Amino acid sequence: MTLIVILAVVIAVILAVSYLAYRIPFYHPDHTESPYDLPPEEQYDPYREAMTTLITDMDAVPFEPAEITAHDGAKLFGRCYHTSDDAPVLIGFHGFKSTALRDMSGAGKLARQMGMNAILVDQRSHGKSEGKTISFGIKERFDCLSWARYAAGRWPGRPIVLAGVSMGAATVLMASDLDLPREVKGIIADCPYSDPSAIIKKVGRDSMGSASILLYPFILLGARLYGGFSLTAASPLKAVSRAKVPILLIHGEDDRFVPCDMSREIYDACAGAKTRVTIPGAPHAIAYVLDPDKYGQAVRRFLASVGMAEAAQSAVDASRPSGKHA
Repeated sequence: MTLIVILAVVIAVILAVSYLAYRIPFYHPDHTESPYDLPPEEQYDPYREAMTTLITDMDAVPFEPAEITAHDGAKLFGRCYHTSDDAPVLIGFHGFKSTALRDMSGAGKLARQMGMNAILVDQRSHGKSEGKTISFGIKERFDCLSWARYAAGRWPGRPIVLAGVSMGAATVLMASDLDLPREVKGIIADCPYSDPSAIIKKVGRDSMGSASILLYPFILLGARLYGGFSLTAASPLKAVSRAKVPILLIHGEDDRFVPCDMSREIYDACAGAKTRVTIPGAPHAIAYVLDPDKYGQAVRRFLASVGMAEAAQSAVDASRPSGKHA
């Protein structure tokens, strides 16, 4: 009888610790982030005004609400910025516990400048999208596929680029080996982590030191038991080795959250067409803010390489009035 009691206590402790380990990185029921909740670290201080202006400008642009149903029944929300039915499409995915406006306003601005349609997505368990569990791209990669199919259905034959920042970048990379619509011509990944497990271990070391290694098995178990997913089911590294579309990687060289070397690992693992651009001095997730010219040039060159720049220009030309004063 004593052995049974001891075993029951051990199991109860394991389950309790696993639940606590699940809640720290994965559980996110409130969806209360504001795009103006900027990172508190000092390295962002020189860029706060520019970040706020970029967000405010994007927030003022009219959009149509878009909603789709994910593979598991969750309702997902996005902001649809419609330019023309003939224009190419950018679909943007934000990062961990962030918002579409905070992370994707730079991409949205570039899309507007190039005459592209854009859908800036609220990732599951964020914003107006349903869900309580963040899975670091494991489930989100299938949401990316669903949004790509939505865009391909709404604008048949128009080229699509998938873009993401941080966890959003990992999300689009993990979708790179899925059965994407033929309209998807490329992927832009800004400061992606190489593997969900790797970034969780890195953040754990930063906050807890070497003791974090003791918590990791409980994180794995908590994800499985309470989040309904395996943290090792997919990774950018695995996906890009089978990627079906060209990939542009962008990373800030002073990224203290997702090390710049992680995008180098992804670049080395990528089997298909690939480009990597780094932005000197840029902290995590604000490479566009620090150097919009270099960032924009990299994006335009990439889109030109996959034939999307010409499609965007054609849509812009078609929207202009005819006549000598056009």
